[in-house]
Amino acid sequence: MSDNSTNIEVLEKTLPVAPLKIAAMESCQALGKKVNDYIVSFRENTINEVKESPLYVNYRSNNYLVDCCCPRFGTGEAKGVIRETIRGTDLFIMTDVCNYSLTYTVSGHLNHMSPDDHYQDLKRVISAATGKAHRITVIMPFLYESRQHKRTKRESLDCALALEELDAMGVSNIITFDAHDPRVQNAIPLSGFDSFDPPYQFLKALFRSVPDIIPDKDHLMIVSPDEGAMHRAVYFSNVLGVDMGMFYKRRDYSTIVNGKNPIVAHEFLGDDVSGKDVIIVDDMISSGESMLDVARQIKDRGASRVFVCTTFGLFTDGFEKFDEYYEKGYLDKVITTNLTYLPPVLYEKPYFIEADMSKYLALIIDSLNHDVTISKVMTPTDKIHGLLKKYKNGTL
Repeated sequence: MSDNSTNIEVLEKTLPVAPLKIAAMESCQALGKKVNDYIVSFRENTINEVKESPLYVNYRSNNYLVDCCCPRFGTGEAKGVIRETIRGTDLFIMTDVCNYSLTYTVSGHLNHMSPDDHYQDLKRVISAATGKAHRITVIMPFLYESRQHKRTKRESLDCALALEELDAMGVSNIITFDAHDPRVQNAIPLSGFDSFDPPYQFLKALFRSVPDIIPDKDHLMIVSPDEGAMHRAVYFSNVLGVDMGMFYKRRDYSTIVNGKNPIVAHEFLGDDVSGKDVIIVDDMISSGESMLDVARQIKDRGASRVFVCTTFGLFTDGFEKFDEYYEKGYLDKVITTNLTYLPPVLYEKPYFIEADMSKYLALIIDSLNHDVTISKVMTPTDKIHGLLKKYKNGTL
């Protein structure tokens, strides 16, 4: 049985709430196209006997993508443009606020688009819809300003402000992945907010590329690189039935470097890792310094192989250090999703594995368009157990 067969059986028995349209912003076009192709294939295989009914007039299509853009003036200002009708549609707007590869000119000077620019463009497209869509859902895999989610001193609460702003603009649902702290949804308690996690896609990608990995207590261990990622590591270790450990960061709270208190050392809590494969689970690799230090310490403690699973591979300081650690044997594989922009050079790295999220995202969109439950999509425990069974039987 395919991963999404049970969900499609549910979808077959329900009507969409409104005709589906997907506005993939320029920052998210490659992912948007893959998601669109999956939804087209899902719907080609369903609703055969009633397709002539007027209820299904907009159900089956070769393309659900909306023609939209945000052209810029010479000053760097922009406007949102939607080139087709979206009246009465169930509109899903996809944006990747971390796509720094896009550029625009300001008075002749070249600028790379920042998360602020992408967020402004998102609001422009929502504004261009001018309240004509039946419902608007924003899909923002990396939640804008999610790292500024709480106030520790006199400082701004950017993530909460952004969520309130989208809510005020008429957005019904916000879909994100592995939110840094899902409690930011408390800023908009009466609106839809869902944060999905990709453990199933991580394990599927890992098992396919490392076929000799043995997922049991004697050969595998899960490690959290800090206390913030503990819940991810706890889930992984429970669903796989293996032990876990964690590092905690000792910081110098007397100084601030690049807006953060510098890390003095990583201390390990947990069982012996010697001779075992270790999976490190976290939500993102930013510069990667913490992750690399944790990988080195695990290897120094006698671990067999080290695999890093991270939802967002941002690599803000480039790949030089990752290349060096791979060559030294501290790091074996880095698995990251395609939810945010990944530079082409990354695909050439021998340690890189992509966890493709497009099918999962297509299933989420299709389920929401039909207003059916997404609880099974949100908790992939059964799918992971099925994956383990296939892996052990050699049928993956």
